[in-house]
Amino acid sequence: MASLEQADQKVVFGLDIGTRSVVGTVGYMNDGQFNVIAQCVEKHETRAMLDGQIHDIGKVGATIKVVKEKLEQQTDIHLTDVCIAAAGRVLKTVRTTYDYEYVDAHDITEEDIYNLDSAAVEQAYSEFIKNNTSDLKFYLVGYSVMHYYLDGYQIANLEGHNAGKVSVELIATFLPDDCVDGLYKACERADLKVANLTLEPIAAMMVAIPDRFRMLNLALVDVGAGTSDICVTDDGSITAYGMLPIAGDDITEIIAQHCLVDFNQADEIKIAASHNDKVDYVDIMGLNKTISSKDIAKIVKPKVDEMAKKAVNEIRRLNGDKPVSAVFVVGGGGCVPGYVKAIAREMDIPEERVALRGEEVMKNITFLNNDGIERDSLLVTPLGICISYYEEANNFIFVSFNGVQTKIYDNGKLQVVDAAMQAQFPNEDLFPKRGQELKFTVNGKERSSRGEPGEAAVIHLNGKPADIHTKIRANDIIEVTPSTAGAPGKAVIEGIPEFKTKFNVNVNGKNVEASRFATVNGQPSTPLYSIQAGDEVKILDYNTAEQIAALMDIDINEDTVIFVNNERGNKDTPVYENFKIEFKAQEEVIMDYYKDFPSADEVAISQENEESYESTEDGRLVEDADGQLSFDDLPDDDGYQKEEQAVVRNILAHDLHVTVNNEPITLHGKADYVFVDIFDSIDFDLSKPNGRAIVTSLNGATPEYLQPIKEGDRIEVYWK
Repeated sequence: MASLEQADQKVVFGLDIGTRSVVGTVGYMNDGQFNVIAQCVEKHETRAMLDGQIHDIGKVGATIKVVKEKLEQQTDIHLTDVCIAAAGRVLKTVRTTYDYEYVDAHDITEEDIYNLDSAAVEQAYSEFIKNNTSDLKFYLVGYSVMHYYLDGYQIANLEGHNAGKVSVELIATFLPDDCVDGLYKACERADLKVANLTLEPIAAMMVAIPDRFRMLNLALVDVGAGTSDICVTDDGSITAYGMLPIAGDDITEIIAQHCLVDFNQADEIKIAASHNDKVDYVDIMGLNKTISSKDIAKIVKPKVDEMAKKAVNEIRRLNGDKPVSAVFVVGGGGCVPGYVKAIAREMDIPEERVALRGEEVMKNITFLNNDGIERDSLLVTPLGICISYYEEANNFIFVSFNGVQTKIYDNGKLQVVDAAMQAQFPNEDLFPKRGQELKFTVNGKERSSRGEPGEAAVIHLNGKPADIHTKIRANDIIEVTPSTAGAPGKAVIEGIPEFKTKFNVNVNGKNVEASRFATVNGQPSTPLYSIQAGDEVKILDYNTAEQIAALMDIDINEDTVIFVNNERGNKDTPVYENFKIEFKAQEEVIMDYYKDFPSADEVAISQENEESYESTEDGRLVEDADGQLSFDDLPDDDGYQKEEQAVVRNILAHDLHVTVNNEPITLHGKADYVFVDIFDSIDFDLSKPNGRAIVTSLNGATPEYLQPIKEGDRIEVYWK
């Protein structure tokens, strides 16, 4: 709060924004003594607040501005920052314990303590959100540390101690967002920035219950105009908070009805009755009236008793369903005759243990301009708001992060990213987000393709472009537009490293590099296929003979014979790395078979009484004028020629796949197949007729028994 400095002293401006009035205080702390430079009280012209809740932001803001301007005139100080306290009808508290263990023991610093507290508050907030059944959005307005623990033992102050494990037990307090938001907006209407926010019961306790008393089981009741704020202490710390939407205004309304006056005049009668025996007033009929303070006490007694009973019930609830040892009462509403005695009666403790606190708790308060200021209970909360700044806000600053006031520990090197973390802005929304990852498998192993990076968060600091490392100061306004996600991951078959590799095969005696082929989910795929999530990709470690033929521009036809590693194959035979594959015509196969045999002349010479090999009458191997070899019919008893023909046919033998009676059948061992060959491979007994005639069909037509058949033919055979 550098803008409030005066004479090298840190000056604080506190506002008690109450239901009936606004109290402003300007002062500074010096050697444990709070020095009040000036004070100003201004009542709301209308009931702009009810039960501690702002109903008319504009009118409350106008009242705050009047107080601010009057204090500026009194002090010659330009006031820009303010400390405030929140009240409300719906207050929620969470009590939690948080432990932190260091990897290596080290000396605890003030920042370590702050981080410990922050983690505990985050834990409390998570617990609160988990259990919150209300539709209201709640705001963390403060917390009170109950106990610190050093390696499992309770300790008053962790700072400076060497520790391996530290713990904190605290109470975090939450109010509906509209309660807090209204306070901030009303202050903004008066050109003020909130430097510190606390709770009204915490502020009152700062003055009314000194630290040395908090070891006792005590209760503080701050009875304002709209709410009764309660806190309970025990064992050296605050153990609970509470608020009740019943207070001084409820009494004022009864007086207004009885005396037939407006609300403001009834409030004046109430205040006057607490200091005088009689009060004169004029009712709405214009009649002069007089009423005694005793009569007023009788009129309001039922409401006072109701207020006291509700306060005591709340104290008992907060204190584990048992009475406290003593009760301190502050605030204007607590000055109503009979209230203190009613508290003692309902609590069932001696009257002397319930007291209205005022001047006796202000020994550490000095009024520099003592113009008849009465040190009564009405000043406890306004002074406590100022003092709480030094107790709670030291080394903290407030910034606006996306419209939300955020409190940050000031280590002297704060950046935008620190504010984002404190505001619980998702870390992933600061940095460019990658698009959705594409996951698939290649040869059974998981593979992924990362998405494209998106755009980084767009950051503005006080309206100017910034980044996450831009330094920030108190009251800065930070606006962050979340980062965006990039395009999802993508991949194509040809981009897979395994697919890019080649392998060597020997084709017709020549070494060739063959490309890879792939399948996706069991189906052949093209290199340009865009892989989808969950696809099962297989990069094949072979080519088929047909694919090798396509690579070499070799046309496979009915006359083509395929050999893979010297074994007869077909177009679907796999060809792996370093395999040898040959594509030959049937004639070439026969020629290769006979190339190492004796020539025809040698055969003729070696055979006695044989004619020239050009003779064909015995059906031997002959060569025509074009040099083509062929067999003529052999006599049945010529075993040599039969064996020779069988050898050649065996070279050309291949499997044939057909469908017979809707069942797949494979024929083996021949170079050429005719229709009757199927009877060797099917269960059809020709010797036992099962009808008048056999019906045959080849691809829908009636075949001859010696008619050639080919790959894929569909055949039917049955008795009729």
